[in-house]
Amino acid sequence: MIKLIGDSTCDLSDEIIQKYQIGIAPLTINIDGKTYKDRIDITADEFFAHLAEYKTHPTTAMPSPASFIDLFEEALANGYSEILCICMSSKTSGSYQSAMIAKELFEEEHTGESIRLHVVDSTSMSHGSGWLIVKSARMIENGADFDTVTEFNEKNKRRVKHFLSVDDLDNLVRSGRLRYGSALIGKIMKVKPIMTMKQGEGAIVSKERGRKAVLQHYLNAFKQRIDLDESDFVIVGYTSDRLYAENLVNLIKEKPPMKAIF
Repeated sequence: MIKLIGDSTCDLSDEIIQKYQIGIAPLTINIDGKTYKDRIDITADEFFAHLAEYKTHPTTAMPSPASFIDLFEEALANGYSEILCICMSSKTSGSYQSAMIAKELFEEEHTGESIRLHVVDSTSMSHGSGWLIVKSARMIENGADFDTVTEFNEKNKRRVKHFLSVDDLDNLVRSGRLRYGSALIGKIMKVKPIMTMKQGEGAIVSKERGRKAVLQHYLNAFKQRIDLDESDFVIVGYTSDRLYAENLVNLIKEKPPMKAIF
C-alpha cells in the first residue's frame, strides 16, 4: 500500500484530501503574535477574510521534522509499507529539507524493516505540488506501483506548469515567494502580472491588462501545453474570489476533454 503525504501549501480541497487519504504536514502561520497550524487552527477562507485586519504582516514557518515523522509513523501503523512525500519547492520553503530530516530519522528508527520512503522536491508552489499529488493518487488508483509513481514525479516535476495572478504583489515579496525586482516591474507597468515557477522560484512571465485578459492567458497556455497522454485535468485555485475562479472553470469546460477541479 502506498501512502501519499504533502505539506499544507499543496492547497488541495478537503474533499480531495479525504478521498485519497492524503497526509498533510501543516505549516505554522504567525498572526499578530499568535501561532496557528495551517488547515487545523485556521482555514484559508478564515485567513483571507481577515487579512486586511491584521496589524502586522503574517509570516509562515515550515512544518517541523516531527510533524512529518508523525505522519510517517501513522502511515506505518495503518499498514502502509510505501510512502511518497511531495513537498513545496526547496527554493521557496524549508518544507523539503524538514521532510528529508524526518526521513533520515524515521529510517534510522526502522532499520531493517520493509519500508520504502521517498521525498520529492516538487520545485513548485501551491497547486503545482498539489497537481503532482493528485496525479500520483490517480496513478495509484489505476494500479501503478511505487517505483512507477516515484519515477513519474522525479521525471515530470519540472514539466508541471502553474500560474498565479494577484492584485497586490507586496505579500509575495515579503514572504520571499517573489523577488522584489519582478514585483517592481509589475507595479510600474500597472498591469496584472502572471507568475509561474522558474528554476524553483517565483517569477513574472507575463503582464496582462484586465482580468479577462488574465483568464485568456491561462486558456492559451493550457491549449499550448496540454498533453492528454499524461493528464486530462487542471486544478483551479483562488484566495478570496471564488466567482473569478468559477469563471475560469466554466471556460475550461468548454474545452473538452479537459477537466477542472478545485
